[in-house]
Amino acid sequence: MTMVTTGTYRGQPDGGLPAEVTSFVGRRHEVAEVKQLLFSSRAVTLTGFGGVGKTRLALRVGQEVRRAFPDGVWLVELAELDCPGMLAQAVAEALEIRDHTGDPPMRVLTRYLRDKQALLILDNCEHMVGECAELTETLLRASPDLRVLATSRQPLGIGGEQVVPVAPLPLPSCERPAPPLETLVKQDAVRLFAERARSVLPTFTVDENNRDAVTRIVHLLDGLPLGIELAAVRLRALSAQQLLDRLDDRFRLLTSGSRAVLPRHQTLRALIDWSYTLCLEEERLLWQRVSVFAGGLDLEAAETVCSGDGIARQDVIDLVIGLVDKSVLMREDHPGGVRYRMLETLRQYGRQRLSGSGGEAGLLARHRGYYRDLAAQARAELFGPQQVAWFGRLQKEHANLRAALDSWLSSPREDHAALSMAGDLLYHWITSYYLGEGRDWLKRALAADTEPSAERARALWAASWLAVIQADRPAATAMLDESRRIGERLHDEPVLAYVALFSGMVAMCEGRTEAAIELYRDALARHRRNGDPVGIALSLIRLTLAHSFLGDSSRAIAAGEECLSVCDAHGEGWHKAYTMMALGVEVWRQGDLVRAAELEKQSLTFNRSLGDRLGAGLNIEVLAWIAASQGHHQRAARLLGILETMWRPIGVPLSGYGHLARYHDECQAAMRQELGDAAFEVAVRRGAGMPVDEALAYALQEDRPERAAKGETPPLTRRETEIAELVAQGLTNREIAASLVIAQRTAEGHIEHILTKLGFNSRAQIAVWVGERARADGQ
Repeated sequence: MTMVTTGTYRGQPDGGLPAEVTSFVGRRHEVAEVKQLLFSSRAVTLTGFGGVGKTRLALRVGQEVRRAFPDGVWLVELAELDCPGMLAQAVAEALEIRDHTGDPPMRVLTRYLRDKQALLILDNCEHMVGECAELTETLLRASPDLRVLATSRQPLGIGGEQVVPVAPLPLPSCERPAPPLETLVKQDAVRLFAERARSVLPTFTVDENNRDAVTRIVHLLDGLPLGIELAAVRLRALSAQQLLDRLDDRFRLLTSGSRAVLPRHQTLRALIDWSYTLCLEEERLLWQRVSVFAGGLDLEAAETVCSGDGIARQDVIDLVIGLVDKSVLMREDHPGGVRYRMLETLRQYGRQRLSGSGGEAGLLARHRGYYRDLAAQARAELFGPQQVAWFGRLQKEHANLRAALDSWLSSPREDHAALSMAGDLLYHWITSYYLGEGRDWLKRALAADTEPSAERARALWAASWLAVIQADRPAATAMLDESRRIGERLHDEPVLAYVALFSGMVAMCEGRTEAAIELYRDALARHRRNGDPVGIALSLIRLTLAHSFLGDSSRAIAAGEECLSVCDAHGEGWHKAYTMMALGVEVWRQGDLVRAAELEKQSLTFNRSLGDRLGAGLNIEVLAWIAASQGHHQRAARLLGILETMWRPIGVPLSGYGHLARYHDECQAAMRQELGDAAFEVAVRRGAGMPVDEALAYALQEDRPERAAKGETPPLTRRETEIAELVAQGLTNREIAASLVIAQRTAEGHIEHILTKLGFNSRAQIAVWVGERARADGQ
């Protein structure tokens, strides 16, 4: 069985579109046109040059059509992706798919999307337009209900594509007599300038004194949203007239007095050139150096990579503040601290400047060295109180980690560093949704550096764990054999300990439980001699499960409790969560259902906070078995339905823990017998239809409104129930209004209330709900 699903716990049907942090100005006709085209065409591309507002337009359209796509509207940001071969992987990551099958990313995508009614927004396709075209055609052929909205500087060139050129914002007339002020301020370009100006100067307004200057400014900028925004920020220090004077002089110089004949992107380049010259010399230097980062950076990274050779480390913070003030860098608040991001256009500009200065190679070396050290530090601090913070930090730095690995592999005689770094990131690959990508990086590094070193042996056993999770036992066995040979040749005890551990996992997957226990014991003894708490914990977790599977309760409990002690002594959370899961299985087998449920809920609470989909799925599995043992048949069936959603994205149910599948099958068969086929299917569908956040809360039995606690939908009024039944009969809004002798607008309002109360996105879902309700009432 192969399954794929989302890999974090946002899980909302809007696909996690970013919130608009600034107002959306104008584009009413464009929004309407694109919406209409999306319902008549399966591929729509917004074209135009950098800074014209393609991305904002696409996001606004996505927000407005969400209800029409019950499986989500998903943004795929491609500006930071420099490797065309990673395109399908990037789309899978944006969809939050965590796949453990080992299949190529394109196959994973087509399998996941084949029955989905969703909208993909592919943003910034211009640097890999051919690859984006091929991916779009492949996905559309495989997924009949999929729509794709792309932004690019040129069309994708695929069959059936509808192209919408995105023009600059409409400009106010410069003719005399001038339009009234109230008319001028409603013009989109002027509105955008005024609103962005107020963000830096709250007292700013367009009035009779500055109206002419403002009109000329937006004309000089050709109505380009990015240009207008970059210019408006200068009002922090300049008046509108001073800003106009400087813009006018600068553009006249660049256009030789004939601005109209040059492409608009040269106008944007002129504006960026001008912004660059307004920076201090050290700020310009930092702008260039920050351009080597992908996906943003934090202050520590800026201080380490960008200091030296003209920038003192202690000055970096002031320079960062200066670039934030000048809107070159954007500040972003994250739970782990503040990060900074640069608009892609500005990043590319900085990279060109850096390349022209001759300093690019040195900065790239510092960048990849910093992230190699970061990965090594994360591995060293893996087992301890900073673990969760490290997991979160590595996820935010994923684009930079990817860029660093690629840089190491692209640099002559640097393959060894890539091998070490890819192995150091093992837990990043496992706990996030980058498992397939992590295995690919390890495969590339292993192919590039074939020397029988300790680093190669470690990379081999790390890659074998990923292969076990993906149920690729032959590959895991082959890598473990080579790792063992290197470990024996080098007398490397840590390598031999992990080889024994993961060989035990392979044996367990093959049904050789007693052999697995012997291997786990060998691994545990070696890890104890080496003083490795990570290896000790992993060995004890697996021993707990293996002893439990054989019915040896005393040994299972002893191993689990020892593992809890090890984790508590180090302030460790992730391995402890898996230990509680394993103990929960054995305690359930012993019949202590209350304690078993407590163990699973504690584990699930941690796994939910981390976003570990595999761990959460294991917890819900055991909670379903516990509910069945308690006689809570409806709850058990609903949890089994939730598992359909939880396991689908991972690709392999009970991935890496397949020996537990018999308990799942036994639970499912028992609940079907207790409830009857019809009631069982209704309960399973209700569980499968829950949003992920609600499903996890249900599994945890958290305090919430009575409707959620009972798994019931909120009550509809008598009129709403009547209208829901008419919707189920297939009547249109007009027909419903005529049938009930009410206004059509009133009928539409009732339907909106029904959708909101039930948490649905479409009339079809209302119809299904009515049918299920009728069947349940009939029983």
